[in-house]
Amino acid sequence: MQLTLTRPDDWHLHLRDGPLLARVAPHSARSWGRAMVMPNLVPPITRLDMALAYRRRILAAVPEDSGFEPLMTLYLTETTDPDELRAAADHPQVQGVKLYPAGATTHSDAGVRDLARVEPALAVLEETGLPLLIHGEVTDPAVDVFDREAVFIERHLEPLLQRHPRLRVVLEHVTTEEGVRFVSQGPANLAATITPHHLRLNRNAMFQGGLRPHHYCLPVLKRERHRLALLEAATSGNPRFFAGTDSAPHPRRAKEAACGCAGIYSAHAAVEIYAEIFEQAGALDRLEGFLSLFGPAFYGLPRNRDRIRLVQQPWTVPERIDLGDDELVPLAAGETLRWQLQPVAD
Repeated sequence: MQLTLTRPDDWHLHLRDGPLLARVAPHSARSWGRAMVMPNLVPPITRLDMALAYRRRILAAVPEDSGFEPLMTLYLTETTDPDELRAAADHPQVQGVKLYPAGATTHSDAGVRDLARVEPALAVLEETGLPLLIHGEVTDPAVDVFDREAVFIERHLEPLLQRHPRLRVVLEHVTTEEGVRFVSQGPANLAATITPHHLRLNRNAMFQGGLRPHHYCLPVLKRERHRLALLEAATSGNPRFFAGTDSAPHPRRAKEAACGCAGIYSAHAAVEIYAEIFEQAGALDRLEGFLSLFGPAFYGLPRNRDRIRLVQQPWTVPERIDLGDDELVPLAAGETLRWQLQPVAD
């Protein structure tokens, strides 16, 4: 059995920089046509010139004939100049502005502590149509880590959309039943990305046989009822849910540490994992929409012209990916997947 699909896009991707960028970027370029690249480097990508320079480094790290197009984002801070956002909105290679609540995830310390302080920036985004991409979690220490997304929606996202009804918003890596319901019932200018790991795993995966640091991510994996809600949303054909891997590479030493880093690496096999999940759900006929069609429609971009082929041919995911001075443990390490990506002849 095989599937031929419009080449898909990854609407949430971490590529890092330097030697790690050079090692992981080709994995994304082999399967995805475009990727929305996150700006949480050190220092963060806060200006248009920084985003364009980063884009050049990404393109230098992938094969010239890959056809891969990085779509850039700016990191929103409480000192972001609204004129910088207007310039970014006029540039076709910038497709979003990222809102990190300060302290919510990796390299988010420069993020937003008080939404009132970015109201001028939000007004510009609403005016220009440049999407706001939100890591939707509160960082209030009184809120349980498993409840942070639901509380963020209630405290911040719902009021935000009431204040800015024309603002285009993506709730990144949605993880909860509450998040799915909010997006499903929300306005047409609200969408969400769903990762392969939140579709594949529930929070038990972090504790099977011991503490599993390579299954630790932010937002954290949730209960099975939340995973099932995500699965229903992803396979429903609702065009406001589409693929965003949140693939986030960390060397083994940074994961297996006293204070391990959050992030799951899936770029090596994300398309194949999504295919297996949709097959198990009896929804292969809806895979192309989720992977290839709904994201471009929301962002107002054309569909990719080239195609990919998925063949039902078992293969084993490597246990580790060499990084030279360290290694990377990927999602589904050592497991057998049913689908394999193959090139399509011109």
